[in-house]
Amino acid sequence: MRETVSVALPGREYDVIIGPGLLADAGALIAPLLRRKRVAVITESRVAALHLQTLRDGLAAEGIAMSALELTPGEGTKDWANLQRSVDWLLDEQVERGDIVVAFGGGVIGDLVGFAAAVLRRGVRFVQIPTSLLAQVDSSVGGKTGINASQGKNLIGAFHQPSLVLADTEVLGTMSPRDFLAGYGEVVKYGLLGDADFFDWLEAQGPALAAGDMEARIEAVRRSVLMKADIVERDETEQGDRALLNLGHTFGHALEAATGYSDRLLHGEGVAIGCALAFELSARQGLCPQEDPSRLRAHLAQMGMKTDLRDIPGDLPEAEELLRLMGQDKKVVDGRLRFVLARGIGQAFAGAEVDNADVLALLRHALSARQ
Repeated sequence: MRETVSVALPGREYDVIIGPGLLADAGALIAPLLRRKRVAVITESRVAALHLQTLRDGLAAEGIAMSALELTPGEGTKDWANLQRSVDWLLDEQVERGDIVVAFGGGVIGDLVGFAAAVLRRGVRFVQIPTSLLAQVDSSVGGKTGINASQGKNLIGAFHQPSLVLADTEVLGTMSPRDFLAGYGEVVKYGLLGDADFFDWLEAQGPALAAGDMEARIEAVRRSVLMKADIVERDETEQGDRALLNLGHTFGHALEAATGYSDRLLHGEGVAIGCALAFELSARQGLCPQEDPSRLRAHLAQMGMKTDLRDIPGDLPEAEELLRLMGQDKKVVDGRLRFVLARGIGQAFAGAEVDNADVLALLRHALSARQ
């Protein structure tokens, strides 16, 4: 019960292997990449407690030695201090340019460790072993690496493709329901941006997927990765089509910044709310039927997910401040915000310009519902 999706970038091709039991087979799967039988693993403490020994045993089965650095879990780890700590540790471990670094964790670890590998000795190969749904369907594939700045999310980084991705769907069973559903926000995004049939499938299979159905989980990861791989192959460095993957992210990143990158709002929750806002904005602009944002919110609610600003606990800034935070987004071109909007479910398009007054009206309406 394994699937393989290939990312066919000329000269930097790699496979994304999806299915249960991959940690136990990690040694056999990684060994062909190694010049010497050792790897340096960077992970975080929660993942280490649950899965590091299984990975160690899987590598040892092929005679591969492993050293490991455990970082603190959470979005706050994606900063300069932890990048320096990671690079210093890799240098202390005498990782050579021909060696392999392993990013073993969720999206935070994948982004941070990928960036560390990109700058270490001007580029060291790395393997992604994503342990969260969000990382398996999105952040581990495509080569975007980086850290956050005080000015905004993911503003410092590099494009650095992995050499292999091992998406062990068995480890998803150890995720908390909230973390799993946050990752599901990115799965829904794929249906919304370019595959209406996939969104139909999710409406039918989402509850089983959340309840632990392994075949449904493998299929959801496979379909998501297949779509991302296709977009990355066409536009690796986000000059065009890859911007579609940012559906919901312009709103979502601003909301994450407004909540201090804290547990008040997880990344995938911000994406889900951001997708709902993007579809609402699309409907207000006359681009898609009003039924589409309602249908999206109904599915998110069916899954027990956050759907609107009113679902975010604690205070939020005024609409003007949220718009200012959106202005730090990487989708700004010539000082103007570019949105990913939609003509319908499965019909997203990038580069839409919207008057600030229309965005402010949407945000004010959403904020008023919190009172």
